[in-house]
Amino acid sequence: MSFNRADHWVWDFWLADDGELYHLFYLHAPKSLGNPDLRHRNARIGHATSNDLRTWTDHGLAFDASTPGSFDGSATWTGSVVRDSGLWHMFYTGSRFLSPDSVANIETVGLATSEDLFTWTKQPSPICVADPALYETLGTSSWPEEAWRDPWVFKDASQNLWHMLVTARSKHGTEPDRGVMAHATSTNLRDWTVQSALSEPGSGFAHLEVFQIVAVDERQHVIFCCDSAKLVGPRAGQVGGVWSQPLDAFPGPVDFSKARRLVDETLYAGRIAFDRTGASVLLAFNNVTTDGAFIGGISDPIPVSTGPDGYLTVEPAQ
Repeated sequence: MSFNRADHWVWDFWLADDGELYHLFYLHAPKSLGNPDLRHRNARIGHATSNDLRTWTDHGLAFDASTPGSFDGSATWTGSVVRDSGLWHMFYTGSRFLSPDSVANIETVGLATSEDLFTWTKQPSPICVADPALYETLGTSSWPEEAWRDPWVFKDASQNLWHMLVTARSKHGTEPDRGVMAHATSTNLRDWTVQSALSEPGSGFAHLEVFQIVAVDERQHVIFCCDSAKLVGPRAGQVGGVWSQPLDAFPGPVDFSKARRLVDETLYAGRIAFDRTGASVLLAFNNVTTDGAFIGGISDPIPVSTGPDGYLTVEPAQ
């Protein structure tokens, strides 16, 4: 595998490219916890760099969680990085677990900024939270968390407007089939207005995780993840993994009933990147063994191309 740490579990990640180095920001938690299921409430964001997406130099912790009780006092989870006016902005998930013996947690979006992608300054409060008028919040359903995580931020230059896509759940629809692509907008990357979701519940995903919008072969695609256990409704009983779907006009409504699995859930949290030749590749973390045991660690790049029907496809190993 391309990147791993012997003493830590490594899983979700996101990338920034400064033109010379690829910067990998990854979730990690110590294996001394014993049970890999405990990694979620102990996650921190690490940082590594590479010039080829294969050989990585680890730089350790990007920044720590805040004090207990803070919006990111339990764990720091998945995010994305953009650059504006020479300053890098990392949007990440702050997680606050309500008790040590419960999985109930509240997720919000935090912001850290950096001039060099190495030294980060965190904002003390979340910059985007779930709007209960539009989205499910903790205690309003049987779902055990307030889902508002995995922010993917990008700019629509035609409107001079920033968009944030968020893993969330609709306050409407049949449980548990309420997973949606939440949406927020900003003109300055600091002040965000939560908008209505860009998708409807009922597409068979209890959650749609780690969104990415990426152009491959001059067409935009959405990448996201959903595991087998969270496939519901019309997709119940299928195998989960990394999913993709070609897009037409976007930002705009997305019908996730048209999504197609790109790779099964032996790989997860997939991201499309481009090597220095411009070729598109998929990176993902190694999720589980055939008997369901968690592995961790990030894969080598896997070539990706567009099939005749416009959907992305991974190329077979040579």
